[in-house]
Amino acid sequence: MVVSGTGGGARAREEIETFEFAAELLRKRYAGPVLGTLAALAHATAMQAAAQELPLARTDGSRWAEVIEISRGKLDSLRRAMSIPGLSISVSVDRRVVWSEGMGYADLELRSPATPLTRYRIGSISKIFTAAGAALLHQRGDLDLDAPVQTYVPSFPRKPEGEITTRLLAGHLAGIRHYVDIEAEYYRTRRYETVFEALEIFRDDPLVAVPGTEWSYSSYGFNLMSAVIAAASGRGFLQYMDEEVFEPLGMLHTGGDHSDSLVVNRARPYDRAPDGRIINARHIDNSHKWAGGGFLSTTEDLLHFAHAHLEPGLFSRETLDLVWTSQRTASGEEIGVGIGWRLMPPSRVGGRRAVGHAGGAIGGNALLIIYPDDGVTVAVAANIADIGYPQGGALVFGDVIYEIADIFIEAR
Repeated sequence: MVVSGTGGGARAREEIETFEFAAELLRKRYAGPVLGTLAALAHATAMQAAAQELPLARTDGSRWAEVIEISRGKLDSLRRAMSIPGLSISVSVDRRVVWSEGMGYADLELRSPATPLTRYRIGSISKIFTAAGAALLHQRGDLDLDAPVQTYVPSFPRKPEGEITTRLLAGHLAGIRHYVDIEAEYYRTRRYETVFEALEIFRDDPLVAVPGTEWSYSSYGFNLMSAVIAAASGRGFLQYMDEEVFEPLGMLHTGGDHSDSLVVNRARPYDRAPDGRIINARHIDNSHKWAGGGFLSTTEDLLHFAHAHLEPGLFSRETLDLVWTSQRTASGEEIGVGIGWRLMPPSRVGGRRAVGHAGGAIGGNALLIIYPDDGVTVAVAANIADIGYPQGGALVFGDVIYEIADIFIEAR
């Protein structure tokens, strides 16, 4: 287990040392001017990241020692029972980190421990990142949430079932289908150069419902939203997210999960064989679903993101209220989803008000939950997709995280 006790300066130094090490290897092995330039670029990138580090506020852990010990026992017991290779958890109270720790291994073969800096595939938590990008554009007057998507992406065909808007996409109300052929769609290895190109997967398919009438979960709906964001911002989707969401919030360990890139502290993704053995996850390329499930992040970056939604700053009060207000169907029924965010059913969270999102990916699982009235936020991520348990593994995993949150709330 590795507990985080470092602030932003230590993290920045780690980034610098890692890139400088890589740069030195390049210098020693190759003398060519091109790779020399790349080495210098790597060093400059690390220096820029260090300059932009926004450390999370932390508090004295002794105040929470007993609560942390109880929670650690529950979580590590669950990790072992479910045979999860590695996971990380970060907890904040009143926007100050009180517990941040890694358990198990980020890489089983190398015996690299999981830490609060480990970058995991966070699956559908990517959706609330994308929602934040759209909400910012709306806040700045650059995106009309209720305009037809063809206003921004004219190449996307109009559907006879009705008009699709960004607001409907953000609430899974647009009628865009989800994955149908898991083997062909979920395990894609093709590289798509732009989010517009990836629309070809579903652009010509009929809608599953008349827009606005029915909640129907769809990762592809967020693919379409990413194209709207790219068009409205005039930038590539990932570039926009880096420059307008992640960097301003100090989320310097978050970004697209590029399979062809070297990513510092990226967890190795695992899966489970039919006989229960832990195996390496299959190779995929996430360029077909950046917005709906293709980002990497750390549990502490997830806290950065959550804290930005607790009081006005990057987001205005009006925007914060917007993203956490449930949308309704055309018949007036609340769906429990705002702009991307899930409003947790009270029965799942001890009757408290809570918002968040879960994420499952090939080689990754994650959960981010915020209790706005109680001042507690919990972020957890693991490096395996199939959470093994006799029955209902994912639900059991979530229940334990909710239980841990309750422990911190009661001790607050």
